[in-house]
Amino acid sequence: MAEQKLVYFVSDVHLGRQDVDPAEREARFVSFLKGLSADAVQALYLLGDIWEFWYEYRDVVPRTGARVVAELVRLMDDGVEVCFCPGNHDLWTYSFFEELGMHRFEQPYYVTLGGKVFCLGHGDLLGGAKRSYEWTIKFYRSPVTQFFFSLLHPWLAFRIAFGSAHHKRKNRPDYQFKGEEEPIYKFAKAASGERHVDYFIFGHFHRAEDITLPSGAKLYILKDWLDGGMPCAVFNGTSCELRTPASPAE
Repeated sequence: MAEQKLVYFVSDVHLGRQDVDPAEREARFVSFLKGLSADAVQALYLLGDIWEFWYEYRDVVPRTGARVVAELVRLMDDGVEVCFCPGNHDLWTYSFFEELGMHRFEQPYYVTLGGKVFCLGHGDLLGGAKRSYEWTIKFYRSPVTQFFFSLLHPWLAFRIAFGSAHHKRKNRPDYQFKGEEEPIYKFAKAASGERHVDYFIFGHFHRAEDITLPSGAKLYILKDWLDGGMPCAVFNGTSCELRTPASPAE
């Protein structure tokens, strides 16, 4: 009997973020991707904020993470399915990834893998969010906003975007996950009460969380890639586990 192939889930690599050694982080993520092969891996799910900022002009795409794009293309050419859910930092993706062969999806996304039901997404907005954040995302998703941003020269546009992200982060305290009071927990608890789900996997919160819901389903929050290691979740066809930087390799 053939060995079951693995499915990987990663988020929050933040390629291009300048305050935490961007070259080292990109090299680490490229190394992670190089370690995946079609012989052992069925699919890779990218659950948002893989890039610190992404904006596709009609004829121009970001140069940040070019080696990452090359490795993703290699995986797809070899038969690995690569799926991408936009995060709040890389939501301005339009057609480039799809043209490469990726499957782009919006949260919450339900998929059955090896007989197990997964609910996937970046994790922001699910279960509700602060009014100011909801309006910010609506502003970014507006076609009017996107049109006027497209009129800026890329040199200026990307510097504005990176500068804005750095300013907001510098003036924001470290986020403390609120457990059962967290909107994402309430979302997963309610969703698992309405339909059968085995695993909920999200990013966004920049910390690893492994929570068992009242239904018995697992809620995994993926760690970001800013502090080293290769954090991810891995499904082996029977069960899924959350891997933090301290977790042993396969």
